[in-house]
Amino acid sequence: LLITVMRVVKESSDELNPSVVTHGYVERAPRRRTASDQVALAVATCGVGWLPVAPGTWGSLIGVGLYLAAQQISISVLASAAERGWGTAQFQAFRTTLVLVLLIGIAVAGIWAASRCESLLARKDPGVVVIDEVVGQLITFAFVPYEIGAWALIVGFVAFRLFDIWKPYPIRRLEALESGLGIMADDVLAGIYAATLMSLLASIYLLF
Repeated sequence: LLITVMRVVKESSDELNPSVVTHGYVERAPRRRTASDQVALAVATCGVGWLPVAPGTWGSLIGVGLYLAAQQISISVLASAAERGWGTAQFQAFRTTLVLVLLIGIAVAGIWAASRCESLLARKDPGVVVIDEVVGQLITFAFVPYEIGAWALIVGFVAFRLFDIWKPYPIRRLEALESGLGIMADDVLAGIYAATLMSLLASIYLLF
């Protein structure tokens, strides 16, 4: 293995802010890629990371798609649960658990895949890695009531993209964390910011 120690510029995707420079190293992987390398690239890029225009935005759209799939599963469960006498509280608890389990699973896989991609591509936070946008977008919708309406999809998508690109404090500082953790952490916090906004908007919508 060739290990290069350097001041590393984080590349990232869909950025408006100046690049973050960290101190660390990029460990170059063997030239011949293994099956696990190919899996890591597939997970990290989600099939859209190689697109030449706004790969992070496309990653967010993947997150929206996964959320819609989870919604469909939830609706099917609701129909079955109604037959068994489940109430709204029980269903909401199941739905929240489903979303959180999905989030944790994707986030853990994403940290591993993103770390591996840094080694494979010899770049810090490669722009082709979009699994972090997928996770952040899912977090945005984690606590939005399922019956809220289609408007929440559009507002949630736009809100997450704004927080992810703008990166208000301390999101930007989280990018300085090493490897896949740094790649994932800033989008997770952007998702939390967007989720907070969506929770507020959903509360206002349901109350008025």
